[in-house]
Amino acid sequence: MAAIEPSAPKAGKKPRARKHNFRLDMTPMVDLAFLLLTFFMLTTTFAKPHIMQLTMPAKPQSDDQTTLLKASKAMTIILGKAHQVYYYFGLARPEDPSVPVPTLHTTDFGPKGIRQALLARGRQQPAPVVLIKANTTASYQDMVDILDEMNITDQKKYALTDLTTADRQLLPAAEQR
Repeated sequence: MAAIEPSAPKAGKKPRARKHNFRLDMTPMVDLAFLLLTFFMLTTTFAKPHIMQLTMPAKPQSDDQTTLLKASKAMTIILGKAHQVYYYFGLARPEDPSVPVPTLHTTDFGPKGIRQALLARGRQQPAPVVLIKANTTASYQDMVDILDEMNITDQKKYALTDLTTADRQLLPAAEQR
């Protein structure tokens, strides 16, 4: 603790105001600081990282294994440049003239954007399959955002696929690269 040590008066001189040596013992304060630090560290809940599970399919045994999908169950989303999102319902098949060319819609990640289109499609058809395709001009943030939209809208079936030549032909001239 704190202690005041008086100095001894010298003999034969008139007593003056005594000069005191002051010494403060910091040991109890340091002990208290460490106790508080330990208490707060042990009682704090640690933040858990927020992650989204992404289940990837097993690799096919051979390259010719493809999954056929009905055009009526498909919704294709193409990520473009400047956070633009293009989507159409069905599949683009230029080699089959009996299949009509799908209508390409343009939107973004705003509140009235792709989320509303996904929710509307989910109400019309209970189990759509969403095909996500990224153009070479799309950013990594766009891919993260569209995966977040899949999670928010509770899409059960979606796949990340490559952009085909039929998809490239549907894109506006500014997006083709």
